[in-house]
This record gives sequence, structure tokens and C-alpha cells, in this order.
Amino acid sequence: MTESAQWRDPSLPVDDRVEALLAAMTLEEKLAQLGSFWPRPQGEEQGDGGEVAPMESAFQDSTGPFEKQASNGLGQLTRIFGTEPVTPAEGVRRLRDHQRYLTDNTRLGVPAIAHEECLTGFTTFGATVYPAAIAWGATFDSALVQRMAATIGRDMAAVGVHQGLSPVMDVVRDYRWGRVEETLGEDPYLVATLGTAYVRGLQGSGIVATLKHFAGYSASRAGRNHAPVPIGPREFADVILPPFEMAVREGGVGSVMNSYSDIDGVPAINHGLLTEVLREKWGFTGTVVSDYWAVAFLDLMHRVSPSRAASGALALRAGVDVELPASNAYEKVDELVLSGELPVELVDRSVRRVLRQKIELGLLDPEWRAVPETTGDGAEVDLDPASSRTLAREVAEKSVILLDNPGGLPLASQTSQVALIGPCGDDPRTFLGCYSFPNHVLSRYEDRGTGVRVDSLLTALKAELPQTHVEHALGVPVLEPDRSGIPAAVEAARRADVAVVAVGDLASLFGRGTSGEGCDAVDLSLPGAQADLVEAVLATGTPVVLVVVSGRPYALGAFAGRCAAVVQAFLPGEEGGAAIAGVLSGRINPSGHLPVGVPRHHGGQPGTYLSAPLGRHSDGISNLDPSPLYPFGHGRSYTTFAYEDLTLSEDRIAPDGRLHIEVTVRNTGERDGDDVVQLYLSDEVCQVTRPVRELVGYARVSLPAKAACRVRFQVHADRTSFTGMDLRRVVEPGTFTVAVGHSSEELPLTATFQITGEPRSIEGARVMSTPVEIATADS
Repeated sequence: MTESAQWRDPSLPVDDRVEALLAAMTLEEKLAQLGSFWPRPQGEEQGDGGEVAPMESAFQDSTGPFEKQASNGLGQLTRIFGTEPVTPAEGVRRLRDHQRYLTDNTRLGVPAIAHEECLTGFTTFGATVYPAAIAWGATFDSALVQRMAATIGRDMAAVGVHQGLSPVMDVVRDYRWGRVEETLGEDPYLVATLGTAYVRGLQGSGIVATLKHFAGYSASRAGRNHAPVPIGPREFADVILPPFEMAVREGGVGSVMNSYSDIDGVPAINHGLLTEVLREKWGFTGTVVSDYWAVAFLDLMHRVSPSRAASGALALRAGVDVELPASNAYEKVDELVLSGELPVELVDRSVRRVLRQKIELGLLDPEWRAVPETTGDGAEVDLDPASSRTLAREVAEKSVILLDNPGGLPLASQTSQVALIGPCGDDPRTFLGCYSFPNHVLSRYEDRGTGVRVDSLLTALKAELPQTHVEHALGVPVLEPDRSGIPAAVEAARRADVAVVAVGDLASLFGRGTSGEGCDAVDLSLPGAQADLVEAVLATGTPVVLVVVSGRPYALGAFAGRCAAVVQAFLPGEEGGAAIAGVLSGRINPSGHLPVGVPRHHGGQPGTYLSAPLGRHSDGISNLDPSPLYPFGHGRSYTTFAYEDLTLSEDRIAPDGRLHIEVTVRNTGERDGDDVVQLYLSDEVCQVTRPVRELVGYARVSLPAKAACRVRFQVHADRTSFTGMDLRRVVEPGTFTVAVGHSSEELPLTATFQITGEPRSIEGARVMSTPVEIATADS
């Protein structure tokens, strides 16, 4: 190791330091910077809960001892904290040992970037488990998401982690897809704004955020994981890409992870997507990392490559800089470089990007330490402090959605007996996402619990209603078709004043759960025999409050109009029990809104709300009604809100102009509450079919009873742009309708404006956001 090397001088420009280190490297040392090492579990058996990465077992033999794999240096370290249950102190020790080997026993002494998952918080033993991303979507609160991400980032940075594999920017296209829970919803603008807020929060705490999965992963055929994506270029450009583009252009994200999918027969690892679009068009300057084993999948699964070495060369040409989770293909491309088949310049291009990131993270500065000095040996690190639990509860509370309430909620104070029925009533794991540590890793270990305190709904409801007798009956399991417990559940319901029936998901991986990666659904009926349980309890005549705790929306049309209330909670995290119980009791005024629609029928796929005219209900043309039971953006409250006085600053704007749209929102009820004001746009006549309406702005407002506010949206003409017949983005003159309301279907106020002049092509950056101002309104 050379302590006085030029690349260690922080006073020099970053580019000079990068070039000095690159010039000092051998080919083997360069390739080592493009790989990672994944330490396997130590000290105890791994358990028999299955794999945590696709086809993990197929690559078990590809990772040798760390000392051998790291002999020429190393680009990244994979999940030191997140692979098995280790305490912060043990994780800190392991990370320090690995980094010390790299700095003390390799020729150049370059540390590795340590990455971890952070889809529901820092995925490690004992860390706060926040609600799943689909619940963040339900908050419609970008400031809250940014605050949460900043807290997650601080925890990761405190123990020496540098990069987080989040957020997921995929836009939901099929609710059957198991990874719906990892997304922020079905609307590109909602996903873009919340995802970009997450990027800002995480990176503001010093952690490199990683967008995934770039791109098209969520549009797989039949909602099946790792399936082909039969998507056209217009839908790809207008629905799939905008969230990633906003996070690059406005969020300054540091890393992007490729999708496993092929798009119209071309794997997402391709030059057009990873270099021409991402870097040349959008200006991305960070690193592209492969999804786990994705480079090897080019020959193993896609069969577009004849060998592992050829797959590595293909990926480097496309623009994948780092192979995760372990070096499997890139370590084999040296012969192709030496023969001239793979230009060394392509290797150097990726190495430069990796070294730049390491320098920007401070890893090559003389004072760098593997773990911050304030962390010590990690023994005193608390990854689930009270402040984080409070934040997790806030996210959960703002995400719970009251879908329907004919009069069953809040639970009356005189209710003396409640029957809590269903598989989500007393299983705290049903609150947690598939990438939460308890479900992702601890499910493979016996007797390890959840690692953090997670109260079940039963525990929380008893605490919430101390004067009420709460009786629990399982009824049926989450998935197994065991109906033997239904009679006992029916009797419990008959004894009660009200039956709270809690149904939904248990998230896991690769078919071991009902939601999560590789846990795709045949249809949208409730898993197992849960629908039979609901029907049996409804038949008792006892008022039923249906609570759905899930990672995807399930079809609830069979129960429509038959329940006293319906509540949706999307995997609300470790504080989910208290959040749901608070909504049921009335202590919390529900304020979540649907980031995905809730379908009426479990069979035919209704599609998302972003349907063109032919995707909407048409009397007499088809006997199938694709309209949702509860639409995107829907959410009720224990108070009421009225919208008044919609005004537009202009009725005509130029193709590069802007207008202000204002509306008064009034809390007309007797309780303080939050509403999500939603602004939709419709293009009345267009050269291509467009969605009937699409979200172009939203604002979460908090209003005391009887109070009002004035919400002002600033809409640029760019927000009307789309991909035209020639596959170029265009602002097209014409008439546009704006609508403001409570959901994509409940829109009491509308107005029109025109764009006049000649069509305007957009080749580069465009206005992607709709700024919002909120002011007190005159009463």
C-alpha cells in the first residue's frame, strides 16, 4: 500500500486522483474494482428457509475465500449486515476486518464500497422496520418520505455502509406481480416525486441511493417475476421511464441497478438503455450496478451470450459498471481484453466511475476509517431508537386508508366486545415487507423472532380499547386452504358487538409467501380460504369491519356494500398494529389514499387508472367492466372536505408557457383532518391515444375543523407532453381539461385551457414537477 500516493491527496481535483490511481493499476486490479464479495453466513447454520436472491444456490460455488477474491482489491462488499442475524457490534467488526484486509494486504490498499438493502429501512438485525414502499405511496407525502430516508441513511452511515439498494422506481402495471409491495404505486408522477424524495433523504445522509429496476421490470407478462416485458416504446417512454429520469435529473442519484427483464426481446442490459438514454440523454454520472447475478443471466437465462466471459463483455459494453453480488463474469474477461476482443477502454470507463465514487465518499482520504470513530465497536449502536419508532408510526398512520365507512367506524366507545378474526389479527410478520429483515432473513432461522418489537393487531387493539373485551379467532391461515377454524371464528363473531376481520398477506420470497419477490398471484382473490372466512363472518349478521393488510390490492367486489367499514393497510411496518388500531378506535383520523386501485373482480385484469378510452368501461361493447371498486387516489376520512372556487390564471398558454391553477379546500366536518388534493389532466384530442386522465400534481393538506386553505399548482406546458407518432416527445397544441378532487374518479371541479401555437419538440431536459403552494384561505 502506498500512503503518499497522489490519489490519496484530497487537495487535488477528483479527476486527477482518479487518473493517477487508474494509471497505477494492473488489468487484474481494474477488474477487481468492478466486482463484489458476498460473505456467506458464519458460526451457525443458515436455516432451511430458502434463498434470498434469485437462483442463489446456482452460484454457491462461485465465491471462494475472501482473501483469494480480494487479492487484487475489491469494488464492493455485499450485505455484511444483511445476510444473517448479526448485532451491530458483530457487523462493525466484520466490516472493519474486511476493509482492513483490503487496506493492509493489497498492493494499492483501496477500500470497498459496502452496500445493503434498505427497502423497508436498513435491512439488518434489530433495525427499525418501516412500512413497505407501497405504504409510502399511500401517504402522498414526499417530505415525510424524505425525512424517513434521511433517518435510514444515518443509521447505515453510522456503521460504515456506503450504498443502499433503494428506492424501487417501477410503476405498477399488473397487481398480480409479487413486487407491487416494493413499488410506490401505479402513477408515474407519484412514483417519481416520492422516489426522488427518498433519494434526496438517503443521499443527504451520505448514502448512495440506487434506483431499481431500470427498466420495465414491473410490466412483465401476466405479472410474473422475471418474465418477458411485451411493452411498446410509447408506454415505455411515458409510463416506465419518467420516475427514473426525475430521480436522475432532479434527485442527482448516485447509482442505478438494471432490470432482469427483456423488453421486446432485448435484455435491459443494453447500450441503448444504460448508455444512450441514462447517460447521454439524461446526464447520469454515477455507477450502474447489476441486479444480483444479472450479468450471468445473459448466458444462463436470456441466452444472448455463449459464455460467462462473453456476458461480462456484453455488460461492460452496455454500461454496467459493477457486478453484484459477487464477481462471476467480470473476473473472466481478462483474456478477452488481452486478445483485443474487448477494448481495455471499456474496462477503464467503468473503473473510472467506481473510483470517482469511492473518492467522493472519502474512501481514499488519509483520515478515512472503515466505521466512523463515534461508532466505536458498535456495541452501543441502537438501530431502533424511540425516535425512529415514532417516525415509523407516523408513516404507518398516514398510510392507513379508509376505503368505505357506512357507519362501522370509529368503534363506538360503548362497544363492549370485539371479535378480532383472521390470519392478520395476531401475526406481527403480516405487517412487514418481504425485504424487511424479519421476513427476508430471520424467517430462515428458528427462534429468532422479529429482532425488533412488532406488536400484533391483537396486542395493539387491546391496548387501544382497554375497556373492551377483544376475543381473537384465527379462522384460516394466510395461504393454506385449512377451513377447520372457521366455525370457531363464526361463534366468536356471534358473541361480539362487531367483528374486525383482518385478512391479507404474509410477505416472503420466491413462493414462500403471498406477497414479495417471486410471490406472484394467479388472480386477485384473497389468498387461501380467506374469502370463505369473510363470507362466513358476514353471514352471522354481526357488523363486520374488514381490514386488509397486504402488499398488493385484492379484489373486494364480493364484499362491497356488505361491510360496516373497509380499511386498507399496505404492510405498515413495526408500528402498524398501533396505527391500524388507532384508526379503528377513532383516535387517528385516517388520511391515506390509494396509490393503486382496488379491483372489483378477482379474475380479469382491469389495468391501472392510466387507461386510454378503450381501456375504460363501455356499455354494450364488452360484457366486462374494468372499472375499479375503489379508484387510484381514493381515501375517506372521519371528517369531510369540500372543494371550491377553481380558477386558472390563463385560458391560453404557449407550448413553453405555464399557468397557475388554484382551488380552495375546506374542512366541512367536526374533526381536524388531512386531505390529499389531486390535480388531473386530460388531453381532449391527441395524435395518439392517451390516458383519459393522469395525475399532474398533488398536495397533502392538514386542516382544523371548519378551516380552509388555498392550494396553488404551477403547471408548465411540458407537463402535457407525450411521445408522439414519430416517438419524439412533443407538446401539442389543443384543448386540455384540468380536474381537481379526492381521487381519479371523484373530481367535483373542472376547467379547460388551450395551448396555442406550433407543436414543440422536447429533445433534452423538461419540466417534470408541479410546484405547489398552500396558503390560508379567507373563511
